[in-house]
Amino acid sequence: MTASQHLDKPRSGFHYFFVGLKLISQPGLRRFVILPLLVNIVLMGGAFWWLFTRLNDWIPGLLSHVPDWLQWLSYLLWPLAVISILLVFSYLFSTVANIIASPFNGLLAEQLEARLTGQPLPDGGLLDALKDVPRTLKREMQKLGWYLPRIIILLILYFIPVIGQTVVPVLWFLFSAWMQVIQYCDYPFDNHKISFPLMRKSLRQHKISNLQFGSLISVVMLIPILNLIVMPVAVCGATALWVDRYRQQH
Repeated sequence: MTASQHLDKPRSGFHYFFVGLKLISQPGLRRFVILPLLVNIVLMGGAFWWLFTRLNDWIPGLLSHVPDWLQWLSYLLWPLAVISILLVFSYLFSTVANIIASPFNGLLAEQLEARLTGQPLPDGGLLDALKDVPRTLKREMQKLGWYLPRIIILLILYFIPVIGQTVVPVLWFLFSAWMQVIQYCDYPFDNHKISFPLMRKSLRQHKISNLQFGSLISVVMLIPILNLIVMPVAVCGATALWVDRYRQQH
């Protein structure tokens, strides 16, 4: 019996995150989890430690863009400003970590898919995995090219009084959730040589459910300690999502 037969039929995007949490501890899969995990621990751990030492300096500067007549709302705007900074920097830190770990994440997704489907991996080995590194890195650049223009627009909107400090944090959270969906679901899609535009089109077919998956990843990325393991969990959850929902379509 394959691993996928042991899993209940997923009913929401949230379910896949917890499926991923369960899958990373499977015997035989841990060796493929350890490298993405180490990359994430080193980069995210160090980066968030630095960020928390800087927050007290940055928050007053951001709130200085609020008009004087709205200063009475500062007790509400302060947590929104903190969340905005955490979301922006969690994206930046995770992007760097994902670029570095992308070959390992792709390998983890490949190994897990074979276990979930019960189908053998194509003959290859380490040499073939190394040959895929340039293509994998090129794919990461494609994702970055899609993210950056939209991020710049949101950052510009942030400096519009009132709207920037109230509406933009909500928009950024939703966009961050969708970025996580694209980032992690792309590994199994890319393993099957499915183009980046076609992958995004497929993901839009179940946008609400996929946003649930991405939003939970975004929330966990803001939680110290838990954010250190989020990368392999998200890769495993996205691979299970691919197997259940998209594999038969492609």
